[in-house]
Amino acid sequence: MSPTQPVLHLDKVSLSLNGNAGPVDILKSIDLRVEKGTSVGLIGPSGSGKSSLLMVMGGLERATGGTVTVLDTDITQLDEDRMARFRRDHMGVVFQSFHLIPTMTALENVATPLELAGRADAFDAARRELDAVGLGHRSGHYPAQMSGGEQQRVALARAMAPKPDILLADEPTGNLDAANGAKIMDLLFELQQNSGATLILVTHAMALADRCDSVIELFDGQIAKAAPQ
Repeated sequence: MSPTQPVLHLDKVSLSLNGNAGPVDILKSIDLRVEKGTSVGLIGPSGSGKSSLLMVMGGLERATGGTVTVLDTDITQLDEDRMARFRRDHMGVVFQSFHLIPTMTALENVATPLELAGRADAFDAARRELDAVGLGHRSGHYPAQMSGGEQQRVALARAMAPKPDILLADEPTGNLDAANGAKIMDLLFELQQNSGATLILVTHAMALADRCDSVIELFDGQIAKAAPQ
């Protein structure tokens, strides 16, 4: 990536999905630049397009118009396999619902993306990440044997293990109580700052968004306001 290029650049990005009554415009001509190493909070009412925008940034949803450039690569031109490899090599994703594999231990869940990348040290690296989130002692436990807060910490370790350039987090505290949610957010920002990754965070909580370097407010699929903190 050249020094002047943002880590992520959306140029007139739109997203339309087919509904029962015909096409529905989810995102409408979004223009956005995100600089390397910064944190961005995406806020807005339910249905405003926050999560859809995050999915488009991560190539989990394909934009129907415009371009999404990540690390100098136009990901709208990548086929599904190439997009999956690009995401594996450069992005970490944390979901509200954890998305851990129930038949795998915490250690196996964290090691999986590293194994897929061909890392010979996948399990050693996974152990280090579990230690970093305070769950080294739970490495042999399965998701069903852990609390929601512990499962989200495993999900964070899995996302951070490949040392991603970009960390995408979609309401990571949405399924947690206030105390566990606060711990997860402290950990998320600590991991992001220590790694130098760029963080894009979708949240309904303004208090969480305020911890980011900048906040982008969406309304009806459009950027209503973007402001540095």
